[in-house]
Amino acid sequence: MWLFHADTPKKINRNMKPQDWMGFYFSVVLVPILVAVFTIVAFATLDSHFGHSDPSPSPFHVLSDPEQRLLPAQALQELAATPLQTFSNTHLLETPFWFSLSVPAAANSGLTVLELPSRHAQQVSCWDGASQRLLGTASRDRVEGQIKAEKTGFILSLAPDALPLNLLCKGVFSGPARISMRLWTRADYEQSQKEFFRGIGLMEGGLLTLTLFVMVAAFINREWMYVLFAIWLLGNLRLGANAMGWDAHWLIWTIPNQWLPWVRKITFATYYVVTFTLFGRLFQAELKQVGYVFLQNVLRWLGLTLLAAAMVLPYQRFLPVLWCWTIAGIVILVFLLARIVWKARTRAVLWYCASMFMVLFTRVDEVVAAAFGIKTLDEVPNNVIVALLSSLMASFAFAEQMRAGKRELALAQAELRTTYEVTPVGLFTLAADGSFVRTNPALEKILRHDASAQSVKKWDDYFEPGAREKLLQIVAAGGSNEAELRGIANADGEASFYLVTATFANGRIEGSLQDITDRSQAVQRLRFFAEHDPLTGVLNRRGIEIMLEQAIERQADGRPLALAYLDLDRFKLINDLFGHQSGDEVLKQLCQRVQELLTGDSYIGRIGGDEFIILFRDKEIGAATDICSAIIEKISYHSYHIGARAFQVKGSIGLIEVDAGMRVQDAISAADRACREAKKAHDEHIVVYEKNAPVFRERLEELSLIEHLGGEFLPEGLFVEMQPIMSLREPEASLNFEVLLRLRDAGNKVVPATRVVAAAEENGSIAVIDRWVMSTVLEWLAQHQSQLPLTKFVCVNLSGASLNDEKFIQDLFVILDKHPQVVPMLCIEITESVALHDLEHTSRIIQRLQALGAKIALDDFGAGYTSFTYLKSLSADALKIDGAFIQSMNTHPANEAIVEAIVELARNLGMKSIAEWVEDCVMIEALAKLGVDYVQGYVVAKPQSPQAILAASSAASFITDPALARFVSSRRIDGQSWGENGDDVPAAGLH
Repeated sequence: MWLFHADTPKKINRNMKPQDWMGFYFSVVLVPILVAVFTIVAFATLDSHFGHSDPSPSPFHVLSDPEQRLLPAQALQELAATPLQTFSNTHLLETPFWFSLSVPAAANSGLTVLELPSRHAQQVSCWDGASQRLLGTASRDRVEGQIKAEKTGFILSLAPDALPLNLLCKGVFSGPARISMRLWTRADYEQSQKEFFRGIGLMEGGLLTLTLFVMVAAFINREWMYVLFAIWLLGNLRLGANAMGWDAHWLIWTIPNQWLPWVRKITFATYYVVTFTLFGRLFQAELKQVGYVFLQNVLRWLGLTLLAAAMVLPYQRFLPVLWCWTIAGIVILVFLLARIVWKARTRAVLWYCASMFMVLFTRVDEVVAAAFGIKTLDEVPNNVIVALLSSLMASFAFAEQMRAGKRELALAQAELRTTYEVTPVGLFTLAADGSFVRTNPALEKILRHDASAQSVKKWDDYFEPGAREKLLQIVAAGGSNEAELRGIANADGEASFYLVTATFANGRIEGSLQDITDRSQAVQRLRFFAEHDPLTGVLNRRGIEIMLEQAIERQADGRPLALAYLDLDRFKLINDLFGHQSGDEVLKQLCQRVQELLTGDSYIGRIGGDEFIILFRDKEIGAATDICSAIIEKISYHSYHIGARAFQVKGSIGLIEVDAGMRVQDAISAADRACREAKKAHDEHIVVYEKNAPVFRERLEELSLIEHLGGEFLPEGLFVEMQPIMSLREPEASLNFEVLLRLRDAGNKVVPATRVVAAAEENGSIAVIDRWVMSTVLEWLAQHQSQLPLTKFVCVNLSGASLNDEKFIQDLFVILDKHPQVVPMLCIEITESVALHDLEHTSRIIQRLQALGAKIALDDFGAGYTSFTYLKSLSADALKIDGAFIQSMNTHPANEAIVEAIVELARNLGMKSIAEWVEDCVMIEALAKLGVDYVQGYVVAKPQSPQAILAASSAASFITDPALARFVSSRRIDGQSWGENGDDVPAAGLH
């Protein structure tokens, strides 16, 4: 009953009397159920009207005569040597086949009937094998003797007195013929003949009736889809007729035998095209959804090429093409159907799948039978059932599509009818005097208007004065104009806002009304969250930057402005140990505490996970400093209680006095720098930069430097200096040094190297500079190598950004390959923190450099936290001890112990130790006692020009300090330079 609309009984019940609807339900419900039950019972218990069983195939001898040379006597002689078979395939041969069999004596009176049930048989002749007397010959057009064409093939009627008989026959076949023989009694054959024609009638009558019905529906509905479906049903009828062997008939006419090959070719090709066209139109929307346009185009072109092949190829050659095209089409169709079923499991899809399965099964059965001789559907009832069921299921699919379309149309009409009642927009009709004539439920809800009330309500009863005039202006303007109206305030003083559109029709005003109060509030909320942090409710980065920009603009009036950068210390531990929920609660409480201390035009904004900006408008730097001190005290020395836990959070603040005309980002950057200074070295956790502080000038210089360095091109003013590195074993026997980058600005002033590197890394030009340094140093060494006999290593520092730049690494090794003779003099310094950032990457680069003969030194060793853990993974040649330990070594015993440990570690690992930032002779003497191999610092020599290095005899040549000179003289007695004792130097180490 699902085929009918679910609401039909309800509609009928409302309009019928009891006797009427009882008759209705009896007719449409009970009668179909009784018919179905009766059919099932009959199928299970009653015998078929055609009470016979098909005989088994009779064994026979078969022989092909491709040259058509055999006479009956010769054929009979050669057949005797062939084995008995129950069937034989012709493999598309259209030359004669001879076959013989022994017909036994009849068991009862009456004729014995021999059937050759092959629809592909074109001509059959039979002889008495003993006398070679011709018993009869027949074709599809002519009959002579005892043979005639019946059912799907030919029959030979034999008299009982002529039996037993050795029968010899010759047949000519067309197409994928299957030769077999059956012996019937006359009574059983007549029953099978009736069953055969009964099947023809069922199939032809059923499908023609269905086709005619669909064509009538197509004519009435003017729908081409119905025409396409009717043609497909007709094609299904013809394919079923071909499978059953009676496609030589059309209605009451017999198709001439010479026409049959042509008719069959056109039928097969047309059915292919129509099937895939119907499939494409029926599931047009689903096919767009699943895609695979290429496969869909393949289906279309296969159909067109098959139609062309049917026009030009003979039947025998056309059949292999048909089979190949059919298999390809079936595979594509099954795949697309599977995708459609996966995407859209509608009833129409499932019915069509079932129909296609039955049709495709019969087509595959035909191909398999022709190619391999395996036939599964060989009986008339099976073919009739398959043809009828496939057509019926396709009709169900088609009906489902029609039903879906009808349902969509009905829904659209229902929606159109009920739009006025259910639309969320208020709809109204006003009379000329402004009174409401008609309203929908949405408007009644919006205005709390009771349309059933006795009193007539007017427009002005709900809106502020002047609202009706605005409405009339909209009507007069025409088009799609709209206006925003304010409603009359309620008892709480709150008013709603509305958006109205209207037009004039039939002497009345037709319009719509929307309550936009929520939208207005939503817009306000969106504006709030666009500039506020959703977690803490304070300003976000965008909001605080806008406030800061406005405050800087106000400084033109001479108003003071201060900016603080607040960063929480080790806040991440709370998130890691107790979860983000606890961390979020801490942030909320922290913001509340800060806001309690802010007064007037002071604001806090959250710009990162645990980073905040505090803006002090109209506050002098002194007052802002006092507030920042109070903030540090309140957030750092009072616990945060969350549930049963209490948390302690520390913070650091960098406070700056903002100068007039300062850029927003520069102000934030300066405050951030002050905050970082506060985190490093101030117990009060506050660093204050007042106006004209050096940091502002340095920032301006830094920006100028960044601009000067550019990006992809080498900046002007670059040069190098070289600082000697002195051996503590034999100071006067070596001249090693480190190459230092320098830059002269436009005023011919030398810019500190740290600032140059920082600026270059910020603007992305550091790789260009490092490439220039490496090329310059190697070219200089190659040019002056003979003048540097005591130089065993030259240190060159590479930035972390360059080491992580794959393009730079490629260029570096190209440069090294150009100067292989001086690469062993090169010692590449890699900062410890950079090395540990990507240990595997760094180790790979070190191995490649050492393979070329270069040496590796780990710079600033000891500044990191995990040096000793990872040192064993890096095959460095030297450790350059961080200068911070060296400078304070004599005043902090702990630092001396650390230096001693590093020196001992280097020695045990086969590395050399180099101490940086050495400033006096006392420090050198202490380092010598600890076993340090090399020292570098101003006490030995300041950075020198390359010409000065070439003029020197050793690193000790630059010493000007008398105490250090005496110390060096004392080292001559028992000193020993690197490289003189092989046990003291690693295999690829420094010398």
